[in-house]
Amino acid sequence: MNVSAFTTTATEILLPGKVEPSGLEVRVRELPAPDEGKVVLRMDATGVSFAEQQMRRGKYFDQPPFPFVPGYDVVGTVTAVGSKADAALIGRRFAAVTKVGGWASHLLIDTADLVAVPDGVDAASAETVVVNGITAWQMLHRTAKVRSGATIVVLGANGGVGSTLVQLARYAGITVIGTASARHHEVVRELGAIPVDYRHPDMYERIREIAPDGVDAVFDHVGGSGLKESWQLLRRGGTLVSYGTAATKNEDGNSQLPVLQLFSRLASWNYLPNGKGAHFYNFWAGKRRLDAFRSRLREDLTQVLRLLADGVLTPQIAAQFPLTEAAAALALAESRTVAGKVVIVPDPHR
Repeated sequence: MNVSAFTTTATEILLPGKVEPSGLEVRVRELPAPDEGKVVLRMDATGVSFAEQQMRRGKYFDQPPFPFVPGYDVVGTVTAVGSKADAALIGRRFAAVTKVGGWASHLLIDTADLVAVPDGVDAASAETVVVNGITAWQMLHRTAKVRSGATIVVLGANGGVGSTLVQLARYAGITVIGTASARHHEVVRELGAIPVDYRHPDMYERIREIAPDGVDAVFDHVGGSGLKESWQLLRRGGTLVSYGTAATKNEDGNSQLPVLQLFSRLASWNYLPNGKGAHFYNFWAGKRRLDAFRSRLREDLTQVLRLLADGVLTPQIAAQFPLTEAAAALALAESRTVAGKVVIVPDPHR
């Protein structure tokens, strides 16, 4: 469309400060015309990740200052393009990782950040595997480099990242032990993992009973005191991949301190003479080399979306909420009662 005649009203969810989910605000503003190399993306689906749960507490590492619009990733349809952007993009559906800004009816995106969604894949299904899919794929295949025939442990196997990681691992011929509350064990079994109750006081002993010789990798988003237990589950040559600090999400204090302490602990373990490796997975690692970062992201997400289109991955949608009910979506995601990802979709009147 002619950007000189462009006008779009965007509905956005604003995180004004450290608030409960009910403190989220809805605002409406005129979206500026897309600059050179940018497009307007009409949101078809976004979602709630652990990042937003930390951001509302001011606990997410390197989050922007309040107020801002949260929303780590988005799936949408291009409705307008700026100069030097291909007009053929209009009307096509893409996924993008935004870190913030996804909780909006319309948003501006760099064309270089767009990843095509295969025909036949609906927006909500695609949304479940955008940041979750890239995270799971890169941790499994790029960080831990787990091979077929191995055995791994996935903490939180019923969650957004965890459920995707289980499916990718099973497709690769890997045995998975997945922790979850008892209410989600059937879901974990259906995904192909051996469930273990994370609330059981002897959870780690139960895992050792299943894998007495140790495991090849542990994927731990919890951190805290249990991280040492995860490390001790590994056999010689195994890999611990830490990718979160959920154990400290409700603690007051410096939001960066738990992450820095985690870095220090993991680094020290790598010097031990046991052949094990400890890594912290950072989605944004390599962002300084932006072209390489975008190329790797596009390659990995394209792989995951193709597996979704082919039926290898089953989208794990916990619930869907309209955009203006994002507060309820966030509250449900934080309740720890659901399996999969809570998805946000456009309001029905749009």
